[in-house]
Amino acid sequence: MRILSRRALREFVETLAGHRDQESVRAALRSWYAVVKKAAWKEPADLKKQYGSVSILKDRRAVFNICGNKYRLVVKINYVKGVVYIRFLGSHAAYDAVDAEEV
Repeated sequence: MRILSRRALREFVETLAGHRDQESVRAALRSWYAVVKKAAWKEPADLKKQYGSVSILKDRRAVFNICGNKYRLVVKINYVKGVVYIRFLGSHAAYDAVDAEEV
């Protein structure tokens, strides 16, 4: 899968400068990126097989738990083109304040 944009992941980690979670979030996002980059999902069921805890939403969106669900990553997936678009990355509290189906 192609991931747009890795920059969003890096910038989020930078916002955690000095926070005790910064390095664990960085490691979790690197791992997520590496796995997703190698994936070849053709449908939501493929994603669910690989990430059992992922939440599948309407409009080809998915929500990943990062660092034991302390952080949430919302993506939109174009299964035909093999592209994952990062739509939101933030704390669980910040996620609760947005509509994951609209971001």
